[in-house]
Amino acid sequence: MRVVKSLFLKYFIVLSVFCLFSSTNNFAQNSYNDNPFWSKVRYGGGIGLGFANDFFSATLAPQAIYEFNSQFALGVGLNGTYNSQKNVFNSTVVGASVIGLFNPIPDAQISAEFEQLNVNQRFKNNLGINRNYWYPALFLGAGYGNRNFMAGIRYDVLYNRDKSIYGNAWMPFVRVFF
Repeated sequence: MRVVKSLFLKYFIVLSVFCLFSSTNNFAQNSYNDNPFWSKVRYGGGIGLGFANDFFSATLAPQAIYEFNSQFALGVGLNGTYNSQKNVFNSTVVGASVIGLFNPIPDAQISAEFEQLNVNQRFKNNLGINRNYWYPALFLGAGYGNRNFMAGIRYDVLYNRDKSIYGNAWMPFVRVFF
């Protein structure tokens, strides 16, 4: 399992750097806009930080989508999350996702996203309990916004209270694409 985790982490880092470089390159010059394929690719994703008492959480989740037209888009993403609570546990989560977006009208969006995550939890107790497992999630969502910014809510239809890294099957989302 360490080999799989290491491999996912390497791919996550490579794709993150690629997305950052490509989006920076897009702003610096319009060479990609001359190519019909790259002119329809948009980059974005999410960044998260959480602090509370002895708890820390950090997430980096880059995404890229291809817009087939003004209504349909399909994309891929990566997810890397680290959580820790002092003297209780540490967890590392890495994974990938596939997302489909449909805009029935310009300001509304319906989405479906399949996410596959490898969860590695290490508990700091006398029992030495550690867990490493794969967790799938299938989110169906709806949002409101504009071309670059979308906010809404999504529901994990595969939610498992005992294994999910999320506290609830319902969760808000914010999507930003450039």
